[in-house]
Amino acid sequence: MKKNYISVGAILLVAATLPLQSCIGSFSLTNKVLSWNNQVGSKFVNELVFFAFWILPVYEVTSVADLLILNSIEFWSGNNPVQASTKVIDTDQGKYYIACDGKGYDITAPNGDVVRLLFEEDTQTWSVGVNDEEALPFMTMIDDSHVKMITPEGDFRMVELSEQGVLAYSTETGANKIQML
Repeated sequence: MKKNYISVGAILLVAATLPLQSCIGSFSLTNKVLSWNNQVGSKFVNELVFFAFWILPVYEVTSVADLLILNSIEFWSGNNPVQASTKVIDTDQGKYYIACDGKGYDITAPNGDVVRLLFEEDTQTWSVGVNDEEALPFMTMIDDSHVKMITPEGDFRMVELSEQGVLAYSTETGANKIQML
């Protein structure tokens, strides 16, 4: 009889873990709380807030919400609702809406045109597309102090990430003014 309980218990344990396979998730809500805590103040204040959040069960609640709800949504939809956000920028030309889906940005101009900025992590490249056209790469991260930028001719040029490097690129390409959509 005892052997049946152990067998049934083992089967139930394995069955209970099947839905959790390959669904680690990003734990975005918990990470946002931790990031906020890191910005509160000195390391001593951060430590006190950290302990307070364990006592008040802030971390426990965010972890359970991530584990049971948000990570499941992320697994099935491909997007985490905590990471997604939309900002509105009001300008003289009208309102621009910037939506972030965790993979890139969609910028909607007042005239309805949509510009998609997409970061490809494997190649460390930013691309831009307008109104669902094919995205065109425009910048590739090389290291902490260099990028490859597209030139008006369509080729790429190494640019040093310094005041002199950016000024030289700006002068060479004629991009002395930043223009909005």
